[in-house]
Amino acid sequence: MRALIQRVSSASVQVDDAVVGSLALSDGQQGLVVLVGATHTDTAEQSDAVADKVWKMRILDGEKSASDVGAPLLVISQFTLYANTAKGRRPSWNQAAPGAAAEPLVARVVDRLRAHGATVETGRFGAHMKVALVNDGPVTVSIEV
Repeated sequence: MRALIQRVSSASVQVDDAVVGSLALSDGQQGLVVLVGATHTDTAEQSDAVADKVWKMRILDGEKSASDVGAPLLVISQFTLYANTAKGRRPSWNQAAPGAAAEPLVARVVDRLRAHGATVETGRFGAHMKVALVNDGPVTVSIEV
């Protein structure tokens, strides 16, 4: 399972011109946008490990984590994290898990974060989404478990 974490000062996601998730951040507050992708062999335990790592990742100001300061998160499914670009110029998506397998794994990441006490907004699985964010730093971290 892969996740790409971005520290942000604002973020939102739209589906069909309607905002379906956004981070309400006051001046100086930071949040995290977390893009999550699953592959064919991923398990529920890996979903839990991704959530735990995201929640404790010390990438906010002062080497704080979201768990330290209660930073909100916007979690968005992102099958393109498993793009295979080894050959040619057209990515292959064969390493990405199909929707029926990936959706419950991404939902488990969200559920686990909420169980930790996180405020979590989401995109809409399988939808064409427009993501807007202001990366603060910029800080972008890739994790794989």
